[in-house]
Amino acid sequence: MNGIVAQWQYASQIMPSLLLGLKTTLSLFVLTLIGAIPLGIVVGLGRASRFKVVRQILGVYVWIMRGTPLLLQLIFVFYGLPIVHIVFQRYNAALFAFIINYAAYFAEIFRGGLQSIDPGQYESAKVLRLTYWQTVRKIILPQVMKIVLPSIGNEVINLVKDLSLVYVIGLGDLLRAGNVATARDVTLLPLVLVGIGYLLLTAILTFGQRKVEKHYSYYK
Repeated sequence: MNGIVAQWQYASQIMPSLLLGLKTTLSLFVLTLIGAIPLGIVVGLGRASRFKVVRQILGVYVWIMRGTPLLLQLIFVFYGLPIVHIVFQRYNAALFAFIINYAAYFAEIFRGGLQSIDPGQYESAKVLRLTYWQTVRKIILPQVMKIVLPSIGNEVINLVKDLSLVYVIGLGDLLRAGNVATARDVTLLPLVLVGIGYLLLTAILTFGQRKVEKHYSYYK
């Protein structure tokens, strides 16, 4: 019994530092989605456009982002870009790397969704004298969003776990806070708490994803 009480007391002592790390993780998560999803839509539209040069340029971008490890991209942004006098603070470097990486994955998801839309809908929109952007915004994107929701949800859950990679540039996220406490106090309890934190985040996101998919399944 005394051992259990001691563990609870220790957990309460390290909880503030873990919560501070969790705050960093959550802020990166939210800002990455705010930046990556719109960028992914734009790149996806460009990849599906009729302009060959645009498709090729964006294709190279997607190939690089998807073909190299995210960890390598983080290291390159923070440690490599200063060589050419582009310097990011740790937080900004992590945010930039995650946005450009996940935008590439979202772009391919949206491109697949766009290609699943019947081309006849574009012709119908022309008959109604809608511009290209009006067609995309009012007709195409609402359908694409419903199609890509499961894939987007999976990427969002992956993002939570991938954010643990920011330890490589010394950013104080949830995992780093747990590692520091584990190394200092020679106990695995901090890492257990970190694991529980990640499990709770993914459980909440999975529940939210199912709710959203259920809502949009009404329109099938």
